[in-house]
Parts: sequence; C-alpha cells; structure tokens
Amino acid sequence: MRATVIHAPHDIRVEEVPDAAIQRPEDAVVRVLRACICGSDLWAYRGEAQRRPGQRIGHEFLGVVEETGPAVSGVRAGDLVVAPFMWSDGTCAFCKEGLYTSCDHGGFWGSVGHDGGQGEAVRVPHADGTLVKLPADAASDDHLLTGLLALSDVMGTGHHAALGAGVRPGSTVAVVGDGAVGLCAVLAAKRLGAERIIALGRHAVRTDIARLFGATDVVAERGEAAEAAVRELTGGRGAHCVVEAVGTEQSMRTAVGITRDGGAVGYVGVPHGSASGLDLGVMFDRNITLRGGVAPVRAYIPELLEDVLSGAIDPAPVFDRAVSLDEVPDGYRAMDDRSALKVLIKP
Repeated sequence: MRATVIHAPHDIRVEEVPDAAIQRPEDAVVRVLRACICGSDLWAYRGEAQRRPGQRIGHEFLGVVEETGPAVSGVRAGDLVVAPFMWSDGTCAFCKEGLYTSCDHGGFWGSVGHDGGQGEAVRVPHADGTLVKLPADAASDDHLLTGLLALSDVMGTGHHAALGAGVRPGSTVAVVGDGAVGLCAVLAAKRLGAERIIALGRHAVRTDIARLFGATDVVAERGEAAEAAVRELTGGRGAHCVVEAVGTEQSMRTAVGITRDGGAVGYVGVPHGSASGLDLGVMFDRNITLRGGVAPVRAYIPELLEDVLSGAIDPAPVFDRAVSLDEVPDGYRAMDDRSALKVLIKP
C-alpha cells in the first residue's frame, strides 16, 4: 500500500510500504477514506520534533473496516468508523476514568512500528476500545464526512480546551490561536453556552471562520497590545475562560494576561520552546486555574458525534484545502507557509 513517511525535516514522501495487516487478535484493518494534516505534524516537518527517517506520519483518519481479528466484537468488516488520534484498550483504569490518552496499552498513530493515518490503510490495535462506528450513509455525504473527520482530533481537542477553561452558559471566553484547534474551541465554547467569545488571530480568512463558529469579537493584536485590547472589551477585567491553543511561551503569557481574576486557562497547544510563559506568583495572586493537556478525544466522540450528525455543530469549514495522497507533500508545504489552514487528504 501507499503511505506518507517522513525522512528528514521538510522531506515528506508518499511511498510503497507493507500492507496494513492483522497482527494481534484485538486488531482491525481500516481502509482510509479521509485523513488530514495536523498543525502538530508540522513540528516534525520543521525538525522541531524528532522522527526516524522513514517513519510513518499522520494521526487523524476515518474509513471502512476491511478485516478484524478474532477478539474484535464491536466492529466488523464494512463498518464506517472514525479513530481518535491515539488508540486505547477501553478497559484499563485510565480508560474507565475517561483519560484514554493515558491508557496502559495505548499509543500514537505513526509511532515507530505502527501505521500512520496518512495512508491507504491502517492497522488499528485494540479496535474495540478505539474505533467509533459512524452511520453507513455518511460515506456518501462528502461535507458530513469532512465534519466527522474533525472528531478524530481538532473538534475534541477544542472541546477539551473549552472544558478546561470552565466554559459555561453566560461566560465570556477568549481563544488564543487561530489554527484549527483554536477555531474548534470557539465552536465548542458556543456549543457550551458562552455569551461572548473573543477570538485572537491575525488572519482574516481564519477569523472569518471564527465568526462563523460563534466569535463575537476579534482581536488581531499580539502580546501586550492583545492583552490591552481584550481588557478593553471586558471592562478591564479579562475573560472568565481562556483557551490557549498555540503552545508557545508568548501565547501562554497572553492567555494568563487576559484571564479575569478567579478565571481559568484551558491549554491544549502542544508545548514547544524552552520556557512555559507561566508565572506562578501571578497565577497565585489572581487565583487563576490552569487545566488541560492532551485531549482524551475518545471520551468526547460520542456526544460530539450526535451534534455533528444533527447539524447542531459543523466543524467542516476548518478544512480549506483538499489533496490526493500523492499531493500530501504539497499539503505540508501549504500548511507550513500558512497558505492553508488545515489540509484534507482523500486517499
């Protein structure tokens, strides 16, 4: 089969690799219908996260079950399914607590020795604990299928950020970051009943999507200017709930700076750089709470799935470019130079 591999920074290739195949009784093989490129994939692409030459890449996909191992009972050949960005057994102590990302037997797609999502097929370990069935007729609805793909990562991660920030009906929310996760956090905040949502971003195409998703205000400034703008919009007090969806020292400083005393920051931006941007003294004095981390997306898929299927939420607009599998290297270049927000892959 063909799959995307990374050989070195800025060296992404689509190559022939061994076919995905059942290796353990708990496995399933999924033929990929839709995959995508994540902003976090760019850290490997840029050389800021290490990968072995020839390692697979990609962690967001949905598709059709082609084959299952003898221990799999929850899905069968022909089922349309979506996979969260980590596999998990669904039975360990952490999974029972809803923290699927800490599963005793879990792992990431594209890790050494495992298939990545950006290919023609994927071997799925612990299929019963990992895969979520989708309505079969969704396979013929291109727009719906695209929205459902967002459940594999960005919609669930945005939701996790909103929960971490304590979004509730009537609250004022600020979202730092205009990438796909930040935009999905806007959508999640709207879904949870936020009254005012301030999106921080400099790119009009992206902030237009933020407004479509429910943002009431847009702040284009950065750093201290952004803090001042948000405080002006909030009567000098800041936002009750702040999402940090970038992962840099500056973005975290901004997030804390625009949080109202007694408020909370929900952080889901993958940290990169040598410093956190956190001042515990400031957070202590102002009673600011920090919650977040790797989103246990598998826990959120069932409830978010209902809203996507009903049309209550539609995350599909975060995908602004589609490529074939052979064009995936072009997709990486487009996201790296910010000419694309999030690239959809149609194998």
